[in-house]
Amino acid sequence: MKVNWIEEFPAAITVCDKNGIVLEMNEKSVKSFAKDGGRELIGKNLFDCHKPESVIKIKELINDNKTNVYTIEKNGVHKLIYQSPWFEKGELKGLVEFTVEIPPDLPHYVRS
Repeated sequence: MKVNWIEEFPAAITVCDKNGIVLEMNEKSVKSFAKDGGRELIGKNLFDCHKPESVIKIKELINDNKTNVYTIEKNGVHKLIYQSPWFEKGELKGLVEFTVEIPPDLPHYVRS
């Protein structure tokens, strides 16, 4: 039985191919990008809606098989951004971005 956990997962999940074409967006991603077109972004190139320096970074992540992780604050909401290549049977297929809202005073634990 296949479980469709991703659609209502409380993080925005956006998937693109190696050329920047948006392949999938879960509901949180669609809502997050509503003013940019929401679900209509599927099939469009995400390079067209990013600044040139962001396009360079995204292409670098895909071409060099790198992961990029950082936090932002936008309109008072803190978010963790996790961008990483995805693979199918060992072949690089594109990039996945997870955007998760986090508390501004996120605890950090060091465990051994």
